[in-house]
Amino acid sequence: MVATEPAVEVRGSTARAWLALTKPRIIELLLVTTVPVMMIAAGGWPGTWLVVATVAGGSLSAGGANALNNVCDRDIDQVMERTANRPLPATDISPRSALIFGVALGVAGFVVLDLAAGLLAASLSTGALLFYVFVYTLLLKRRTTQNIVIGGAAGAVPVLVGWAAVTGTVSTEAVLLFAVVCLWTPPHFWALAIRFRDDYSRAGVPMLPVVAGVPATIRQMRLYTFATVAASVGLAAGDSVGVVYLVAAAAAGIWFAHGAVRLTEERAMSFFHLSITYLSIVFGGLALDAVVSL
Repeated sequence: MVATEPAVEVRGSTARAWLALTKPRIIELLLVTTVPVMMIAAGGWPGTWLVVATVAGGSLSAGGANALNNVCDRDIDQVMERTANRPLPATDISPRSALIFGVALGVAGFVVLDLAAGLLAASLSTGALLFYVFVYTLLLKRRTTQNIVIGGAAGAVPVLVGWAAVTGTVSTEAVLLFAVVCLWTPPHFWALAIRFRDDYSRAGVPMLPVVAGVPATIRQMRLYTFATVAASVGLAAGDSVGVVYLVAAAAAGIWFAHGAVRLTEERAMSFFHLSITYLSIVFGGLALDAVVSL
């Protein structure tokens, strides 16, 4: 049953509740992926104002997308243990207020990026918002086990936004980095889905561990992990990165692949955290490579 809008926002719509609506821990990945890509695209530091404006605009867009996702998913969020305390199921914020908030953030994100980073960067970011809400959340999430495989592309767009903010274009290197994040997303998210598969089952969401089972999901996670590592190391074949990045990507890739080989149901959350560290090392290697190349 879809949660109805309360007459009064029970807990006063605290700043913490509004912040939670944007899923800030997800937005943190913007910093991990966007800034290093900007540095590689610029061949060094692209300028503090451009970096701050791009991250701010991207964060507004991502926050808007997450707020709208909260609105669309409030019925399943209230029956899942992991999400029952989110602002809408907890009636901290009304669905109407959250909808207005999400749209406002999305519009603000487009304006900031258009003014500071250009129309292409703004369009890519807003396109990711629309894709996340309408394609992933409304179309795919409740219909197919491939929901995160396809819908996860929205989370990789900040890579393209960062490149476009610096160069005004999207290059082959940017597309390959986009592919790295796309390939990384399924094993990262399915680790969480294994841990909370009972939640997804109760909510009727066909996440892969619910439909295909844990062993089949782990096999798929390994394949995507190996593909992620191959794509990340493959970037070094071009001229945009050097030895520092190659060493970081290769070392992190071996660690990530080893974690996938050893993956079991009991180790799902450890692998989830490992995947975040892996992505941080790969993109940190990008940033360090840009600095060393100066």
